[in-house]
Amino acid sequence: MSASTQRLRKELSMINENPPINCSAGAVDDNIHHWVATIMGPDDSPYQGGIFSLDIQFPQEYPFKPPKMKFTTKIYHPNINSGGFICVDILKGDWSPALTVSKVLLSICSLLNDPNPNDPLEPDIARQYKTHPETYQETAKSWTKIYASGDIDV
Repeated sequence: MSASTQRLRKELSMINENPPINCSAGAVDDNIHHWVATIMGPDDSPYQGGIFSLDIQFPQEYPFKPPKMKFTTKIYHPNINSGGFICVDILKGDWSPALTVSKVLLSICSLLNDPNPNDPLEPDIARQYKTHPETYQETAKSWTKIYASGDIDV
C-alpha cells in the first residue's frame, strides 16, 4: 500500500470520527484518491442554508502535492469561478504536507464567510463585492437558494 493511500485512509477515518464543523467528506466508490465533500453554507453569510458539494482528486504524490478541489454546486463568490475552481493559497503555493482535508475544508468555509476580493478568480464579482456589497449579497443569496437549496439537483 502506498504512503499516499495510507495517509488518505487515515484522514478518511479521522474525518468520519470527527468531521469539521459544517463539513463532511468521503471516498467515491471506494476510490481512496477521489472524494466528494459537502459544506453547509456558514451562518451569517449569503450562503447560509446552502448545501455545497465539492469534488476532490488526490494526486499519487499526496500529501506532498495538494489535492485538486472544486465546487460542483454553482456558487457566486469572487474566489470561486464558474468552473468551481477555488482560489485559496493553501491549494497552491502555500500547500504543506501537514495540512489535511479537514483543515482545507475549514479554510474554504472561512473563505465563504470572508471572501478575498484582492485575489479573485472572478474580477467582476470581486469589484461588485467591494463597490456594491448589498448587490453582491443579494446575488449570492439568490444563487444559494437556486443552486444549493438541496431541493433540486443541478
